[in-house]
Amino acid sequence: MKRSVNIKYFLLIIFFVFNSFSVSTSIRDLNHGDINTEERLNKDVPLVFYSEETTARVNKKLDSLFTRYNKRYDFHGSVIVAKKGKVIFKDHYGYADFKNRSKIDDSSIFQLASVSKQFTAAAVLILYEEGKLELDDKVTRFYPDFPYPEVTIRQLLNHTSGLPKYFWLAEHKWDKEYVPSNKEMMKMMSEHDVQRFFSPGANFDYSNTGYFVLASVVEKVTGSTFGEFVQDHIFDPLFMNNTFVYRYEKDELKEGQLNGYRVYRRRWHAKIGGTVNDGIVGDKNVYSTTEDMMKWVQGLNSGKIISKKTLEEMYTRGETKYKRKVPYGFGFRIKEDDRGKVVYHNGKWNGFSTSLMQYTDEDLVVITLEHSNYNSMKTLNQKIKKIVDQNFNLPVE
Repeated sequence: MKRSVNIKYFLLIIFFVFNSFSVSTSIRDLNHGDINTEERLNKDVPLVFYSEETTARVNKKLDSLFTRYNKRYDFHGSVIVAKKGKVIFKDHYGYADFKNRSKIDDSSIFQLASVSKQFTAAAVLILYEEGKLELDDKVTRFYPDFPYPEVTIRQLLNHTSGLPKYFWLAEHKWDKEYVPSNKEMMKMMSEHDVQRFFSPGANFDYSNTGYFVLASVVEKVTGSTFGEFVQDHIFDPLFMNNTFVYRYEKDELKEGQLNGYRVYRRRWHAKIGGTVNDGIVGDKNVYSTTEDMMKWVQGLNSGKIISKKTLEEMYTRGETKYKRKVPYGFGFRIKEDDRGKVVYHNGKWNGFSTSLMQYTDEDLVVITLEHSNYNSMKTLNQKIKKIVDQNFNLPVE
């Protein structure tokens, strides 16, 4: 009898050891692109598994698409695609430096252009949750000399402020030999009081000025630079080790930081230099990689940066003072139709073309970063979406 009991215990021990080994082996065997796997397991969030056959088929089709776009349309960039929290495709195409023919790789860091605006919005929302500002505060609470006294933080976030273009001021009124900073541009706005486009809250008009003003508010409230604040409150907590704010002429270039190019049919290329507008941050000038941007999406959506309640408002269309909906939340464009909801942003600046797409109803994320003045990001996103739809919008295998 005693011998029988010992055998049973022995078999139970063998069973649990084998089971543990199988689970750990499954985890190790996940695709290398699966980000934050260990963290999701620790939080008991279910992983999604697709068959090797399906994943291989999608990888082959997406690789074929980007190889073709590299050869035909001079696409030089990086892409990452995730479905239900699992990275299903990640690769790089083309040159980082056209002169020495070095290739784009994991160390290549892209200017995000207007995709940077979501970090500006998040910074403002962090301060809002800390009680350091209210969304309906007027800008004059922080900058008493601001010449548009009725403009609010919310209107800046939603692009309903009606502010004039700061580009015009920089290009026509700035007379120094160096580029202006946010602080200097805020001073210029108060001195020149350029005519606004419409009364605050009346309409929607996409505004780079609004987001540079928001970054300036962050600086005024915190006493730190915008770059320091987002580094401490967003990039470092999410382990976005290749992401930073860069101010032309003021900050040092970092290893892996790419230049923007103009390229024509592989026969001609030229670096695009900085402009008088490139010392300004908030509307642009965040640099990052596709993998870091995936960490950002996952961190933001999981409540690590702002609360789920505030995130819901970030992903909700704003409205004018006449209650007309606008196609923008806080830092993201919002599109809703019978095919579902898309939370996204595209960017284009000094040779960089960028895109971050979240198809929220399908739990699909597509991030594409490019630096050779590529002009058809919308078409490319449509093709990526079609390939994924044809293969992954099926029951999980």
